[in-house]
Amino acid sequence: MISKAALGSAATLITGALAAGLLLAPPAAAASASTSGTSSVPEALGVQLAAARAARTGIEWKDCPADWGFAAPIQCGWVKVPLDYAKPFGKTIDIAVDRAVSTGTKEERQGALLYNPGGPGGSGMRFPRRSTTKSPLWVNTAKAYDFVGFDPRGVGHSAPISCIDPQAFVKAPKADPVPDTEADKSAQRKLAAEYADGCKERSGEMLPYMTTPNIARDLDVIRAALGEKKLNYLGVSYGTYLGGVYATLFPTHVRRMIVDSVVNPEQDNIWYQANLEQDVAFQMRWNDWQDWVAKNDATFHLGDTRAKVEAKWQQLRAQAKAKPLGGVAGPAELINFFQGAPYYDSSWVPVAQAFSAWAAGDEKPLVDAIAPDMSDIKGNIASENSNAVYTAVECADAKWPTSWTKWDRDNSALHEKYPFLTWSNAWMNLPCATWKSKQSKPIAVGAKYGLPPVLIVQSERDAATPYKGGVELHRRLAGSRLITEQNAGSHGVTSLVNPCINTRVDDYLLHGKVDAKDVVCGPHAAPVAPAPAAAKALADAPASALPAQEELPAVR
Repeated sequence: MISKAALGSAATLITGALAAGLLLAPPAAAASASTSGTSSVPEALGVQLAAARAARTGIEWKDCPADWGFAAPIQCGWVKVPLDYAKPFGKTIDIAVDRAVSTGTKEERQGALLYNPGGPGGSGMRFPRRSTTKSPLWVNTAKAYDFVGFDPRGVGHSAPISCIDPQAFVKAPKADPVPDTEADKSAQRKLAAEYADGCKERSGEMLPYMTTPNIARDLDVIRAALGEKKLNYLGVSYGTYLGGVYATLFPTHVRRMIVDSVVNPEQDNIWYQANLEQDVAFQMRWNDWQDWVAKNDATFHLGDTRAKVEAKWQQLRAQAKAKPLGGVAGPAELINFFQGAPYYDSSWVPVAQAFSAWAAGDEKPLVDAIAPDMSDIKGNIASENSNAVYTAVECADAKWPTSWTKWDRDNSALHEKYPFLTWSNAWMNLPCATWKSKQSKPIAVGAKYGLPPVLIVQSERDAATPYKGGVELHRRLAGSRLITEQNAGSHGVTSLVNPCINTRVDDYLLHGKVDAKDVVCGPHAAPVAPAPAAAKALADAPASALPAQEELPAVR
């Protein structure tokens, strides 16, 4: 839930000296990582070969294709990587990258800063816009770094995968995710199995290689193609797991790394357990939002207690189940929209405003925010692709339970106490129970030697990546520092205005500075409900009131 091309071949020759050197001296990471079940000496050597190749080739930067939507001075290019790192001279795929060059002087420049927004399945290609649009939180960093984004393998312009026709994927309304009967469960199981089959049919050649360790290897090849000896990296949400895996495989290749809103990297947590723990955390943050709505009852008129707001939510769900709003917004679509509030504080006002308008008799704001645009072919392809990559990576990273009895027992029990998201999350991940491609053993994330201090940023009440994840990654990365945002829960902390955090992010990226010990910061400013007189203006366009997409991590 942490989120929502043709293959070519290449046989680039390398010098005998390089090949001999690699064969005689495999990296220390290769031997240790091979015990995890996700890496081996062939793959470790394969990534060295691919990186050496990329370092020689570099990236041919050009104006971005017009239909990509990135205007000059942002530039785009490609990096070639092996589909299978155990076969570095076999099939290759092209990874799309883009950049905005540093805005400072030659003396101020410190290299490239690479970004992953999460998902899995999120595109980082909008990241350079933080520089070109002079995003206030990133102006100082933009002087020192080229901002580099990329589409991970399978995403967007990087050999995109698919599991279902995009128009069918976005069509609404879908079945209520909360089952009333065993027949409802059987219908959802059938849909999940069909989705898994569709992934195999439409993208089967890519599926075995859609793993986080392979994406980390791609990241190292991109580093080499950029001419960077060491990686500067910012990862959010799933991007923190990618960062942790990279730090494990390539600890001596890291220069600066910030991970923000952290996935718990314990092997037993990837990924089945992680999704169960999300259900608990989402309920906590859903309750936080309801408390805030109740506190602002003068504006929203949804009830002055959490219980009253919840009753109004159940009333909305029931109405939409009996007759979908606008013919398209049933319970499934409502959950997709309303879960924005537990994800991001920036969604608290617009989600509450659309809810309030419905309660006052106007369902249009909800329908406008939820209804799929069937004419937006490009957008629908992107949505389906993102979901396909999410599924492919999580299913390939780990072995999932195949027993429906276990899924049913675990999710039925959770739903009793944490009903907001549990069944919706279960059906989203159920294709992994009947996955038709290789499933790996998660890598044992951790680094004790050779890794510089990693900066970890985590809010206490994060729904998508519960707080325990930041603590666990901190324990596993020697020398790391943890910044805790106390009494807060918005996902993607480094994009929020909180001087206690913002100044430390700048100090780390610009000067390599970390505090002598872990830091606890107060929360960022809480959302402010509009005055009652201003409420109707927001009701007219709740979706447009959401923050710019590049400032939000990609989550599912």
